[in-house]
Amino acid sequence: MRKRTEPVALEHERCAAAGSSSSGSAAAALDADCRLKQNLRLTGTGPAEPRCAADAGMKRALGRRKGLWLRLRKILLCVLGLYIAIPFLIKLCPGIQAKLIFLNFVRVPYFIDLKKPQDQGLNHTCNYYLQPEEDVSVGVWHTVPAVWWKNAQGKDQMWYEDALASSHPIILYLHGNAGTRGGDHRVELYKVLSSLGYHVVTFDYRGWGDSVGTPSERGMTYDALHVFDWIKARSGDNPVYIWGHSLGTGVATNLVRRLCERETPPDALILESPFTNIREEAKSHPFSVIYRYFPGFDWFFLDPITSSGIKFANDENVKHISCPLLILHAEDDPVVPFQLGRKLYSIAAPARSFRDFKVQFVPFRSDLGYRHKYIYKSPELPRILSYFLKRRCARLPYTGRTWAADRRVMSSHLGLGAEPKPEGEALAVVTRAACGADQHLPSAALPWAPCRLLPRLAYLPVRGYKPHSTAWLCGLGQDANPPCAWDKASKPRRVWCFDPEHWTHGQGFC
Repeated sequence: MRKRTEPVALEHERCAAAGSSSSGSAAAALDADCRLKQNLRLTGTGPAEPRCAADAGMKRALGRRKGLWLRLRKILLCVLGLYIAIPFLIKLCPGIQAKLIFLNFVRVPYFIDLKKPQDQGLNHTCNYYLQPEEDVSVGVWHTVPAVWWKNAQGKDQMWYEDALASSHPIILYLHGNAGTRGGDHRVELYKVLSSLGYHVVTFDYRGWGDSVGTPSERGMTYDALHVFDWIKARSGDNPVYIWGHSLGTGVATNLVRRLCERETPPDALILESPFTNIREEAKSHPFSVIYRYFPGFDWFFLDPITSSGIKFANDENVKHISCPLLILHAEDDPVVPFQLGRKLYSIAAPARSFRDFKVQFVPFRSDLGYRHKYIYKSPELPRILSYFLKRRCARLPYTGRTWAADRRVMSSHLGLGAEPKPEGEALAVVTRAACGADQHLPSAALPWAPCRLLPRLAYLPVRGYKPHSTAWLCGLGQDANPPCAWDKASKPRRVWCFDPEHWTHGQGFC
């Protein structure tokens, strides 16, 4: 038994020894192979390693792209959610829309002291504070004509108030939204108007600048009315013009409508970059582009404006205004589209309230680059204002009967006796009465004739002009600025106007 089993044990021992030796050699071979791979990775000479590195790099790139796409998708979902949420937020909180319209919280330029207009280059300007209502105060700047620059140095508020009674006309300026009365473009306009001989009175509505109160359309209009009455109480017979810009045009038409209703209209109204009403302006504003085609745009964005009591209905107000109107608008205006200003003019021109007053629209070409707030840079602005605001006129009686009777009354009024004089002589006398001097007009060559558009009054086509052109003494055509107007304060009279500057340039009567 021992002999039989011994070979088996020896065989098992040999197998175990062989197995241990083979496993040791396999481990050694594996270690050698790992060291070889490591050496190849370090030297970069192995043929299989670039494929391994490329696969790993591709996986890392794919992972980065996937992570970037996930982050981008999250951002897009957040933006989309915000885009959809904003209309509902504005609908639920109409006060947000009111803030976006007024922008009174945007106070630019920053870090200026409104109590010191001298810091803005206005050395002939005084700062006031008026109180339209209890717990409401508005900051006011009064800039005297530039010719008084030296006299205004060191003067107090009383001197400035007394200066309003001088012979210089006054412009009440109503600025637009955002900023203060010390805005850069506004200060530049004050300087231009002051250099032309105007007093310029401007103020910040309640809630703007250093004025105290909560902004609203009613409050802004009342502030303007209070400042206007304050000016009229100190200006005597000096003409007072109202100038509104952008959102200030809405305040201006609200104010002038109230003044006309109480029969104390201003001497003229000037609208710079006006709109028709706040709904059309909000729909045309560049900020509304991303929502203009949003379903329910009117319900989400425009109805909250109306529910907040904000209308600024210039298109309705002009139908109740009875004073001369001048509209200035740049064709490249990006804030208030040019077509809104022209549309407002097309509404005002045929309105019954303006049938006795001049309505003029002055566009500025887009290549001039005046945009929304730089019309003050126009070298033509002084001439435009001079022509519109400084025409010399004379009042003549009007009987309302036949043309012959009217001519006899006019002849008697002019000191020509009861009998009508030759047409040329009457013309020369009317010219002297209107302009204060003989303008050396041709007499017999330019006869009188009944006015076709205005019965029993005369028109006078200038030599070389055809009838219904702009050179009419009493033309009321679509293309002509009406030079003759009713003087409601002294009926029955007509106002005859003559512009010698335009006559010398061959354009005839104003």
